[in-house]
Amino acid sequence: MSLFFFNKQIISFHGRLFIYLRFKSLKLKFYIMKKIVLNLFAVAIVGLSVVACKSDAKEAKTGEVEAVAENTEAAKYKADADNSMIIWKANKIVGGHEGTINVSTGVAEFEGDKLVGGNFMFDINTIKCTDIPETEEANANLVGHLKSEDFFDVAQFGTAAFEITKVEGNNISGNLTLKGIKKNITFPALVAVNGDDVTITSDTFTLDRTEWNIMYNSATSDDVAASLGDKLIKDDVEIKISVKAKKA
Repeated sequence: MSLFFFNKQIISFHGRLFIYLRFKSLKLKFYIMKKIVLNLFAVAIVGLSVVACKSDAKEAKTGEVEAVAENTEAAKYKADADNSMIIWKANKIVGGHEGTINVSTGVAEFEGDKLVGGNFMFDINTIKCTDIPETEEANANLVGHLKSEDFFDVAQFGTAAFEITKVEGNNISGNLTLKGIKKNITFPALVAVNGDDVTITSDTFTLDRTEWNIMYNSATSDDVAASLGDKLIKDDVEIKISVKAKKA
């Protein structure tokens, strides 16, 4: 009887062990499947959101630095710092922010009614967010973050510079220096001369911020995109340049 009882206990133990191990195996498989599904879902959301957020703005042509021609005979027009600026818009997966960065100094050079050169300095410390009321704490938090090392690092790189290298038709090319990195960019713009006043207004175009080492929450890979989820920030930033200047 004792041997029969002992064998019965062994069988019972093995049965419980089998059930336990089977349960753990199913639980592990469920966990793995859940992770796979969530990752695929995150990647799908990222992809769909990027498509949904896509604007009509064309990416500016970017290339190597070009020589800046001297136009000693050109008429000089001094930029109005209060009314000359970069208008920017950065899109996240959900929502985004927009704002301005003001010109600190700048000169546009003309031969008759034709823009032939110019250079402009932008004060990154003037960066503003225009989609959140200035009275809200979120506005100050965002501006502070944009000035930090995560983005513009104004403690080290307080200004950006743009030097016109060529104007062909409606396209302006120039060397853009940002965070110590200089690249030539080309974008379309409308130039108007009215007596002693000129305006230069670009079309809205995009720049890939990572080319100037602004990498915060960038989708450097599918895995990174999946881990960031709705915190991902698109690499392409929408830019519009607006300059008002008066003859010096």
